[in-house]
Amino acid sequence: MLARNGNSLTAELDHAVGIEEAKVMLHRGVYSLVLFEHETVDTAATKLLSDLLQARGAIPFILLTEHADEKAVAEIIQAGAYDLMEKSQLNGVNLVRTIRCALNLHLIQQERQVAEQALSKLACAVENSADMILVTNSDGIIEYVNPAFETLTGYSQKELIGKSQIILKSEFQAPLLYRELWETIRTGNISRGIVVNRKKNGEVYYVDESVSPIRNAEGTVTHLVWNERDLTERLHIEAELLQSQKMDAIGRLAGGVAHDFNNLLTIITSYSELALDSVATGSTTQMRIQEILSAAHRAAGLTRQLLAFGRKQPQALRVAELNPVVADIVKGLHRLIGEDIELTFAPGLGLGRARLDPVQIEQILMNLAANARDAMPQGGRCTIETADVQLNEQYVEQKRAIIPLGRYAVITVTDTGGGIPVEHLSHIFEPFYTTKPPGKGTGLGLATVYGIVKQNHGFVWVYSEPDMGTTFRIYLPCVPERTSSIDTGDEISGISLRGTETILLVEDEEALRKAAAEYLRLRGYTVFEAPNGQDAISLVKNDESMIHLTVTDVVMPHMSGGQLARELEELRPETRVLFVSGYPGQTVLDHKVVNVETNFLQKPFTLKQLAKKVRGVLDLDLTARTSPGVEAPSVEVEDLHVSMATVGSVSHSSGRSVLRAK
Repeated sequence: MLARNGNSLTAELDHAVGIEEAKVMLHRGVYSLVLFEHETVDTAATKLLSDLLQARGAIPFILLTEHADEKAVAEIIQAGAYDLMEKSQLNGVNLVRTIRCALNLHLIQQERQVAEQALSKLACAVENSADMILVTNSDGIIEYVNPAFETLTGYSQKELIGKSQIILKSEFQAPLLYRELWETIRTGNISRGIVVNRKKNGEVYYVDESVSPIRNAEGTVTHLVWNERDLTERLHIEAELLQSQKMDAIGRLAGGVAHDFNNLLTIITSYSELALDSVATGSTTQMRIQEILSAAHRAAGLTRQLLAFGRKQPQALRVAELNPVVADIVKGLHRLIGEDIELTFAPGLGLGRARLDPVQIEQILMNLAANARDAMPQGGRCTIETADVQLNEQYVEQKRAIIPLGRYAVITVTDTGGGIPVEHLSHIFEPFYTTKPPGKGTGLGLATVYGIVKQNHGFVWVYSEPDMGTTFRIYLPCVPERTSSIDTGDEISGISLRGTETILLVEDEEALRKAAAEYLRLRGYTVFEAPNGQDAISLVKNDESMIHLTVTDVVMPHMSGGQLARELEELRPETRVLFVSGYPGQTVLDHKVVNVETNFLQKPFTLKQLAKKVRGVLDLDLTARTSPGVEAPSVEVEDLHVSMATVGSVSHSSGRSVLRAK
C-alpha cells in the first residue's frame, strides 16, 4: 500500500515480528513512526510499546486492530497510541491519511512541548530574577509582580494586584518625570530613567527603570512590562566616594595652604622671640610682642584644625594630664551643641598622665558631642567625665573583652538622646556607616573616633538602649610615673638649648632661615646657611669643616630634603639630619623621610622648640642615628615627639578591642 501511494507519502517500511525484535531494530535505526499490528486488544502490550517508544524519544505509533469498541479505543489512546485503524478499513488512502495525521499531531505536540519548556524557563527566570519585574495593563494597573519586587518594596502580590503603579510614587520624584514617562509609553516607545520610589515601610529607594510596551496582533498596546534594578546601594557608595574625593581635595588644599601659612607663622614667632630677647623685661614692648606670639600660637592651632578637617595633620603627641586638655576643649563645645542642650564637665581626681595629641582629643570630643546633639533634637543633657581606672583581671573578665591590664585615663561622654538601635550598634565604627538621612551625615565621625583611639593604643566602649541615651567610654593608657615635670607645650627653659657644634641650615624661606640662624648662633652654635639643597652640597664639598648636624626643609626646589640627606650620607656620613616642614604628614612621608619621631620637626615651631630639637638630635647616641633607608628605633625626646600616622589610616579589622556592653 505504501509503495503504491509513494507519490503521496514516501516511506520505507521495516518489519518486526515481536516486541523484542522491535527493541533491537529501534536501537539500531531511526524511525519516524511505528505501525503496531495486534490481533486482539491488549492494553498491557500497547502500554509496553508506548513506554518503549517514549524512552526512544516519543516516536508516534498507530495501532492496527480489529473490532475495538469505544472503551478499548479510549484505553489505547490513553496508553499512548496516536491513532487506531480497523484492519478491515485498511487501504492506501486511509493508511496515508492516518500516518500524515499522526506525524502532524506528533509535530504539534513536540512544538507545544518546546513552547511549554521555553515558557517554563521564562517564568523561572522572571520569578528568580534579582531585578524587579511587574506587569501592568496599559493604564498602569498592576497584574503581576515577581518575588524580587515583593522583597524590596515590602508589598505582597495580593496587596499590589489591581492597584495602580502610582502606589510606589514618592514625593522626591518630580511630577514632570511621570508625565514624560507616560507620554513616551503612549507613543509605543520604551521609557528609561532613574526613579525614586517609596517602600511599604516608608523608606525611599532608587531604581534604574525601563518600561516596555506589549502589543497584540493588531499592534495595540495592551500591557506594560516594568523592569527595575535597585540602585540604592550603588548610589550610596557613589555618594560616599564623592564625599571621600571632596575630603581628599579639601585635604590637599588644606595641606598646600598650611605649608605657606606655617612658614609665615614660623617667621612671625621667630622674629618675635628674637625681639623679646632684646627688650626690657616688664616693658610695654615685651607685652605687645608676647601678644603677637600668643596670636601666632592660636593661628597655628587653627592650621592644625584645618589639617585635621582634611585628615592630613601629623600626630603631635605629648605626655600631659587629661583634665586641663578636656577642660579647654569643653569651652568651645557649647557653641557646637547649642543652647538647648546642657553640657557639663566632671573632671576626675588623681588621673594618670597619658600620651596624647590635644587636637585629636578635640576631634574625639567634637564628633561625640555632634552625635549627642543630633540624638537630642528637642534638647537634653550631655555629660563629659574623666576618671582614673586600674584594670585588673576581675574588671576585664566582667567586660568580656580583650584589653591589656593596667592603668587608664578614661573619657566618658553620655547623652540623654534616643539611643542607638541594636541592629546598628555593631556597625557604628565602620567608615561611611550612618543612620542619618541623606545629606545629614558622612559616616566618618565615629570612624574617626575609633581610628584616633586605636592610633593611641586605646580602646573604645559603647553602651546604648532605645530611649535611654548613649554612653561612649574611651580608655587611654597611662604612661609610667616619672619625676620630671609634665610637658604642657609651653615655652622651654633655655638651660639645655645651648651648644658648640656646627650646624648646616638649609631653608628656602630666607626670612625664616636668617631668624633660625641668628637664634642658634646666639645659643653658641656655628651655623652655615644654604637656600637650597644644591647650594648645601656645594658648601659641603668646598668646606672641610666638621658639620655635626644638618637642619633641612623637606620640600624645596631643585633638590628635596630627602635627596640632600642621601647625598650627605655619601659625603659626610658622620653628619646627623633634622628635617623640618610645613607640609602635612603624608607629604613628608612621600619624600622618604624616615624615623620622623626622632629627626623631624613640624612647622610652625618656636625657636626654642627648634633649639630643643637640635639639642635632642645631637645628644642621641651614635647608634640611634637615622640615615636614609635605614630604620632606627623609636626614641622619645623629653616626652615630645611627632608621629606622621594619619587618623584615617587605622585598620578596623580587629574588632576585639571595641568594647560593647549587652
